[in-house]
Amino acid sequence: MKINFNSSIIILAVAALIIGGAAGAICGFYAGQMSVSSYTHSILGLKNNQNANNLNNQTNSSVSPDRQEELSVEAAVKKVSPAVVSVVITKDVPQYYSQFPGFSPNDFFNFGPFGFQLQIPNLNPSPNSQKAPTQKQEVGGGSGFVISSADGLILTNKHVVSDQQADYTVVTNDGQKLPAKVVARDPFNDIAVLKVNKTGLPEVTLGDSDKLQIGQTVIAIGNALGEYRNTVTRGIISGIGRNVVAGDTTGQSESLENIIQTDAAINPGNSGGPLINLAGQVIAINSAINQSGQLIGFSIPINQAKKDINNVKQYGKIVQAYLGVRYVMINDAIAKSNNLSVNYGALIVRGQSQDQLAIIPGGPADKAGLVENDIILEVNGQKVDENHSLSKVIQTHKPGDILTLKVLHKGQEKTVKVTLEEHKG
Repeated sequence: MKINFNSSIIILAVAALIIGGAAGAICGFYAGQMSVSSYTHSILGLKNNQNANNLNNQTNSSVSPDRQEELSVEAAVKKVSPAVVSVVITKDVPQYYSQFPGFSPNDFFNFGPFGFQLQIPNLNPSPNSQKAPTQKQEVGGGSGFVISSADGLILTNKHVVSDQQADYTVVTNDGQKLPAKVVARDPFNDIAVLKVNKTGLPEVTLGDSDKLQIGQTVIAIGNALGEYRNTVTRGIISGIGRNVVAGDTTGQSESLENIIQTDAAINPGNSGGPLINLAGQVIAINSAINQSGQLIGFSIPINQAKKDINNVKQYGKIVQAYLGVRYVMINDAIAKSNNLSVNYGALIVRGQSQDQLAIIPGGPADKAGLVENDIILEVNGQKVDENHSLSKVIQTHKPGDILTLKVLHKGQEKTVKVTLEEHKG
């Protein structure tokens, strides 16, 4: 996905470079997954119980400070890795290369640095030609982690499971392959919840992302390149409270606000995997990278996902309130170029196409009398600015809440009461 503010952010959706149909590619993917478990444990010094016991028997007084942190990293990874899963995406793909032996899978897939795009050549140009048969193929992958052992719930990125025509399979750390169903996609954040019909899976412990500090050591775990399951990388928190707009090669974009920047290497296929602290607690969900830089990754704070998790456990879906406006956040540049009297707030505007209305007809804002070009300055006394966007402020409330908005209407301030409704999209 391309970013709209002088950088390039790539969301790592369907970025595992997994291609089915060709025997070599399929075998390579499964061989890589089946051999990863022992390989990962070996490089962590945890290949068997003796090594694990040796790790636990080392005391802080007998090792250097550097080694103490290494031991903390190893212990944290050992704690979380069993709950990290790979998400495999399969879809019906035409069997062109079985009908035309001269072709290879690479003739049909245009590989980019972070994923692929299916490109089907016109091998049957005649309208009377029979359609080529299709077969299930692995076309991508990502990561996730178990958040509820009793319910079989798994957290991942929405962009990893955005294709509603695809099938999803979860591969656990010990090699179990479980069909997964997408039970919820957050309409406003890059978060989704999967469910498998399996209880008793290891689950993660969620931390408190509000307590993170810049420079703090963090660890990313995920399905790197869709082949190296439970790959571990280590780094620090490089920034807190970043706001980016990320997009993929299909043109879809996602606004990510108040997210975490880290220099822990996040690779294609890591999307949806956990970012953890040295206590072995998940503090963020790995989501995107900056294509132009090096080791600039972005993760969604876990506290942003806790409401979604509780919603799914309680209601079986994500319940989000909505206001029903399209807007842009005002800053100094927008205020100056449009001769506005304020340099903050949410300006209600229509989109570039005719169907992108400024106000959703019949929605809460429409019922409250808001109109295009109104500027929402405050919500319940909270100033709406680049650090407190309108959407994030609304997301802290629930359907049925009555909000008091301070609105600038044709140069005059007024107060508007609005009752939020549940987002049905």
